[in-house]
Amino acid sequence: MSQDTPDQSPASDDAVQYDPTASRYDVLECRECENVVLALGRDDPPMTCHGEPMRRVTDVEMTVRPPDVRQVLLDAFGLPKAGLDICLCVIGEGPLSANEVAERLGYDRSTVTRYLNTLVDLGLLQRAQLNREAGGVVNVYHSVDLEWMRRETLVGFYVWAGEAAALIEEANLTKQDYLADDTDRSLPEVFWESFADE
Repeated sequence: MSQDTPDQSPASDDAVQYDPTASRYDVLECRECENVVLALGRDDPPMTCHGEPMRRVTDVEMTVRPPDVRQVLLDAFGLPKAGLDICLCVIGEGPLSANEVAERLGYDRSTVTRYLNTLVDLGLLQRAQLNREAGGVVNVYHSVDLEWMRRETLVGFYVWAGEAAALIEEANLTKQDYLADDTDRSLPEVFWESFADE
């Protein structure tokens, strides 16, 4: 019986190598079950599972690409570069109207308005109405409390990461079942397309 082995190509120079002695986070696993957790910051003793301290993972062989904040925000929150630019502009210079943001960044006003509304929906910005001296009101946007934003974006990312981890685990189990049905066949690329449809 043959078993496929992962490609052992050398890691690129910019790959992230997990170093538990120097990282700003811990990857921990339970000694009793398959529970694996990410802990931001260092706890000593570490978290517990089944009443016992979880152990730090030290033997990671798989490398990953370094994260890019724009890509993380795009994947986790649907927030591309323009949305990030607009968010940072308001946080740094707000409160601002959509017209003022558009002027500062050189973006189309409709694009700015769309992203401002998305940022409000995500909880990254707040919207308020400001009375104009000439009469009428205008919507202005300003930052939420930065400590609150820090917590919400981390929690939001962890929710997204949890969904991603569950999806990876489901794909691995589905692949395992697929190969168990017929060990003589390789896993076709269309498997991933069909898996996404399940």
